[in-house]
Amino acid sequence: MLGVTDYGAFVIAFIVLLAIPGPGNFALITATGKGGIKGGLAATCGVILGDQVLMWLAVAGVAALLAAYPAAFHVVQWAGAGYLAWLGLRMVLSKPGAAPREGGMNNGRYLRQTMMITLLNPKAIMFYMAFFPLFIDPVKHQGMVTFAFMAVTVATVTFLYGLVAVLLTHHLAERMRASPKVSNVLERLAGACLVGFGIKLAAMR
Repeated sequence: MLGVTDYGAFVIAFIVLLAIPGPGNFALITATGKGGIKGGLAATCGVILGDQVLMWLAVAGVAALLAAYPAAFHVVQWAGAGYLAWLGLRMVLSKPGAAPREGGMNNGRYLRQTMMITLLNPKAIMFYMAFFPLFIDPVKHQGMVTFAFMAVTVATVTFLYGLVAVLLTHHLAERMRASPKVSNVLERLAGACLVGFGIKLAAMR
């Protein structure tokens, strides 16, 4: 289909990759818990924007550049690690009892956070460089048309995955609002996970 080998397998593989626990998933869940459905959807859009930038950078060969110049790779790596740790610490040190807000004032912040988390993950750039060629038909490849088709697929699948995750998270958050202590413990746990992801990223070789 438009130069993509086994389109169904491509979609399924990407869904599996989205479902793997990572900083983006934790940020999405946190945004939904604090900002409601609008906050969660804003965070989903941030993931989509970050993925699109990384995908086209990979197509342009930035991944090969990072591999050829390890110093550039480590700069991005440490920047991402620092950003994740900073976000995580803010959550761990947050004041208890903060009520979730549905207002639009924070939606832009949720979008920017998830976008930056995605952009500052050098492993994501390498992933796109390694993942996409697996599903490109070298005979029927149509150049930019094929890459654009894959980009639209990635954006659509990410949005649908994010929508399901947001609705489920929002439903659970509604049930937990009667227990602020549980909600605060979960937020601190999510923050600790983000710090852990930052440390893991910083230690990556």
